[in-house]
Amino acid sequence: MTGLPNIDKFRHRAADLEAELSNPAVYADQRRAGDLARELLRLKKLMADHDRWHVVQKQIAENEQLANGKDPEMAELAESELGTLRQELVKLTQEVEYGILPPDPNDSRNTIVEIRAGTGGEEAALFAADLFRMYSRFADTMGWKVEVMDTSPSERGGFKEIVFSLLGQDVYKKMRYESGVHRVQRVPATEAQGRVHTSTATVAVMPEAEEVDVQIKPEDLEITVCRASGPGGQGVNTTDSAVQIHHKPSGLIVRCADERSQLKNKAKAMRVLRSRLLTHKQEQEAARQSEARKSQIGTGDRSEKIRTYNFPQNRVTDHRINLTIQNLPAILEGDLNELLDTLMADNLKTRLSESTA
Repeated sequence: MTGLPNIDKFRHRAADLEAELSNPAVYADQRRAGDLARELLRLKKLMADHDRWHVVQKQIAENEQLANGKDPEMAELAESELGTLRQELVKLTQEVEYGILPPDPNDSRNTIVEIRAGTGGEEAALFAADLFRMYSRFADTMGWKVEVMDTSPSERGGFKEIVFSLLGQDVYKKMRYESGVHRVQRVPATEAQGRVHTSTATVAVMPEAEEVDVQIKPEDLEITVCRASGPGGQGVNTTDSAVQIHHKPSGLIVRCADERSQLKNKAKAMRVLRSRLLTHKQEQEAARQSEARKSQIGTGDRSEKIRTYNFPQNRVTDHRINLTIQNLPAILEGDLNELLDTLMADNLKTRLSESTA
């Protein structure tokens, strides 16, 4: 196992941040104070991972010595611990390497996710609902909060479209890899002859924008209010609470009808609009900076098929990294860690190679 890079400059930076954050004057600018606090938190994790790496490396050396010793009982015990220690060292190496790279400012942002049924009619809408449930379960395991912004239900309980936000720590850092076309292969409930059908749903993942990120002029907005649509008898239908916002310069249209309050729906719609505008702005900037970025994982290119969920073969295949997992039910229950960790590791390898090029 090779050594780790020196992180003394990061330790000095962390000390400077602690000194700066101890000054009450810093908190006059809440945004700057928040940025500094998040940077300090990231550096503390880097230092802890770096220190732990050296501890684990020492434990591995000691266990290897005992495993080759003359005491059979001690040798067996030491050997049994080596596998776990080596796995931890690999993980710590990845965390430290990731920690020394310039952070993506979007990593710590909350995230807005839009799922839309693609080809496949009602089956595609049911698959969109499956994806929403999968992400909701994953959010539960991560301690994130799920907040539904808008839905367009289908006749059989699926979603033609669903928009929701995820609030928590490092949400976008994990979820950014889900942008793209998701494909499902299974026998629909409506299929009488048992034939396997292929359907798709698109997932768009956007870092949630703050008001300072995107300037929106009131005169650029056309806001209309209408009666929310949904199953008959629901209270949401009794008032004109649904809000639709048309951003005239970009042509974007955002609708929100999840709340009974018109003001709450407007606030949610504005959050979605700001995030869409921020994503568009960042994609334009990235395209200007480097054409090569299009080939990286997590660019949000929705035209490419990124993953297949094959029910007859009980497998999930991520086509970007050629990873297949033979446990589809666990994936749909929100067990996404292996998929996302592998995608993050691949992205890390790409970023490290580019930083040393």
